[in-house]
Amino acid sequence: MDWTGRRFELEIGAVAHGGHCVGRFDGRVVFVRHALPGERVLVEVTEDRGGSFCRADAVEVFQASPDRVEPACPVARPGECGGCDWQHASWPAQRALKATVVAEQLRRLAGVEVDVLVEELPGGPLGWRTRTRLAVDGQGHAGFRAHRSHRVVPIADCPIALPGALDDVLAAQWPPGAELEVTRDGGGEVHVSELPQVRPTRRRGARVPVKPKPHRVSGGGTAVEHAAGRDWRLAAHGFWQVHPASADTLASVVADWAKASPGADAWDLYGGVGLFASVLAEQVGVTGSVLVVESSRRAVQDGSADLADLPQLSWRAGRVEDVLGSPELAEQRPEVVVLDPPRKGAGRAVVDAIAARGPARVVYVACDPAALARDVAGFAGHGYRLAALRAFDAFPMTHHVECVALLTS
Repeated sequence: MDWTGRRFELEIGAVAHGGHCVGRFDGRVVFVRHALPGERVLVEVTEDRGGSFCRADAVEVFQASPDRVEPACPVARPGECGGCDWQHASWPAQRALKATVVAEQLRRLAGVEVDVLVEELPGGPLGWRTRTRLAVDGQGHAGFRAHRSHRVVPIADCPIALPGALDDVLAAQWPPGAELEVTRDGGGEVHVSELPQVRPTRRRGARVPVKPKPHRVSGGGTAVEHAAGRDWRLAAHGFWQVHPASADTLASVVADWAKASPGADAWDLYGGVGLFASVLAEQVGVTGSVLVVESSRRAVQDGSADLADLPQLSWRAGRVEDVLGSPELAEQRPEVVVLDPPRKGAGRAVVDAIAARGPARVVYVACDPAALARDVAGFAGHGYRLAALRAFDAFPMTHHVECVALLTS
């Protein structure tokens, strides 16, 4: 039976990974957004594909958690913007929920018991987001998509965006169906790019880019950032940490835990423009070497220019698993490896390739606790243990959390 649209009362249980809590009704698991553990709520099922679970929103609260607060954004509600998961929870409660998720993922997927504290970053829970992707509705208004939907929710403002970053974008008219990328860089300049649209074709339902009009870009194509004691110039919408304090914070933790020896070899995998490589280069000095592997050729180009004063760096453009499997790296034995993979994690092939080189320390930067836990389990199979973990609330109001793990053999 399809429960979509059905309403019923539910006692809310523990938090789960993904920005929702778990309840049970009539023998099925219900993943509920806009609720908090311990609450009694009225839910409406929003998605039911059969099987043992369905998804729902809490549309009325009968017994509220003491951690419940009024959302800062008028569209952070059931059926509206899907960008924020925890605006209805106090900031301390948000961090506690994320700590529970990180600890549970490590316990369940890696068999590791660890106490987790999610640390706040400077600036508070609002006005932090420097990079934003928006969609445009049929009337040409920019907004965000509803949760697990293509429907666009127009907005007048976004409380988690840096003040002023979206003002011009939200005031403008855009081609219906467009996607927009907005970056406010470390120098205060706002960069806006209109992305090519895609449309379905008659050939087997494939989707191909619509021949785009010239991108509407303002602010130039290069962003300026500052972190780890350096100025960085990179593609405006290339990878960089979203929270203004993240890059410096993570670079500091990497420096503390990498402890690369003077003259040693080190690797920075998924290295972007070389933020962590710059830290490693200072540690190994000119007699050592740091290999940076990054799939984005533009990032390699920008990083090579930004770090041209560090001759101990060498760059490889390509997928990490491919580069590590190349004959030229077969004999390399780095003392320390730093990796910052995408949300899906590094995966078995990369973990095995790193462990085969026997580094004394692996510093793993992760934006998804489940992917981190799976890879920690992979390293454990090679004799590595989780020696230390720090977690940071680099994405307040959302379910995302940034972790740094130290693995030692």
